[in-house]
Amino acid sequence: MMTELTLDQITIGQRARIVGFSDVETNFRRKLLALGMMPGAEVEVRRAAPMGDPIQIVLRGASISLRKQEASIIEVEAL
Repeated sequence: MMTELTLDQITIGQRARIVGFSDVETNFRRKLLALGMMPGAEVEVRRAAPMGDPIQIVLRGASISLRKQEASIIEVEAL
């Protein structure tokens, strides 16, 4: 059974699949989609900064850094 979470709740080394976005402004959503963060894409949380923000994720072979606030609008299911 897969649990639905947001990307900021995924632990380091864990993989997840993007299922959607929570209430987000159109411009920011467009930027996320341009980065390849679309439903069905798999991500892995690689590491976090010493204070936990930002986090580094791997998406389709590319490393992307996101602030926790940004990651909190990306709905995922843990794999």
